[in-house]
Amino acid sequence: MKIAIMGFRGIPARYGGFETFVEELAPRLVNKGHEVTVYGRSNIIKDFKTGDYYKGVKLIIFPTISHKYLDTVFHTFLCIVHSIFCDYDVVLILNAANSVFSFIPRLAGKKVVVNVDGIERQRKKWGWLGKLWYLAGEFFSTIFPNAIVSDAKVIQQYYQQRYKKNSTFIPYGANIQKVHSTKILDKFNIKPNEYILYVSRLEPENNADIVIKAFKNLKTDKNLVIVGDAPYAAEYKAYLKDISKDDKRIVFTGFVFGEGYKELQSHAYCYVHATEVGGTHPALIEAMGFGNCVIVNGTPENVEVVGDAGIIYKRNDVDDLREKLQCVLNNPSLVNFYRQKGIERVKQCYSWDDVTDKYESLFLQLIK
Repeated sequence: MKIAIMGFRGIPARYGGFETFVEELAPRLVNKGHEVTVYGRSNIIKDFKTGDYYKGVKLIIFPTISHKYLDTVFHTFLCIVHSIFCDYDVVLILNAANSVFSFIPRLAGKKVVVNVDGIERQRKKWGWLGKLWYLAGEFFSTIFPNAIVSDAKVIQQYYQQRYKKNSTFIPYGANIQKVHSTKILDKFNIKPNEYILYVSRLEPENNADIVIKAFKNLKTDKNLVIVGDAPYAAEYKAYLKDISKDDKRIVFTGFVFGEGYKELQSHAYCYVHATEVGGTHPALIEAMGFGNCVIVNGTPENVEVVGDAGIIYKRNDVDDLREKLQCVLNNPSLVNFYRQKGIERVKQCYSWDDVTDKYESLFLQLIK
């Protein structure tokens, strides 16, 4: 098959979950004998140009408008217009916000799949216009594409109950891995097994402030390492820095990818996942794959991912998170128990090879 993937920032992964997802999926599809083209944004992908290949995947880099409301939809529109002049069999569009345009490649004779992600209109960063666009995107994702993919059963149930629309459940995946190098730890003066790790875009609904507030009253010499950034959340990032300024144990790294990210995941004492919006979060599954004890915010999506392989705190409850953190700090044997449980769950439920097989099967069904 000839497959195009669009609606995100591009690969190599330098931003978030969709980017990591495509970097894992696209090369595996290539290894299965398919031709895969991935569209990227010029403000993110600066080391490659249109026509270059990355891990066997052809890259097309288009400009965008670096604006909170226009970045995704403007770039995706350019990609979709370009796609109708190409001989793709399948176009995979990421993010329900982009489904408004998904009828265009379908009219051009291509099979179209939309991965709807989570219920994005619930994100606090969006004003009324953004929420309205995402609501429209949800609706049109049930009308225009040939098929939709939900990455969590909770999201699958949402589309079934609200729109009476069946979707194909395909989760994200993770690799079972660990690295021994510590270059990034040395850079930030942190030590292996001596820090609690948090990874996410620094946006309000990802609740880094709750993690910081819970951590500040812990009885520990360990660090809290905050990995992530956000291009359109300056006010919230300033707030996080302000509430952290009197605690020298808290370390902000900004975005970290590649080997540095693997090092941070490999050497953490435990991992805190505090997000409350979205489906399956790749960073959470990755943390389990790296053998971390995970402590997660008690949303239905997060509970679905960890099952019995993680520790769950009451939704957005600072005090309960603090108690759970103090408990794991005081009980290393509990940490070791959940580390092994996490690895077992990833092997059972979140294999990238299985994810790739399911996407390939869906694409082939649509073509046939």
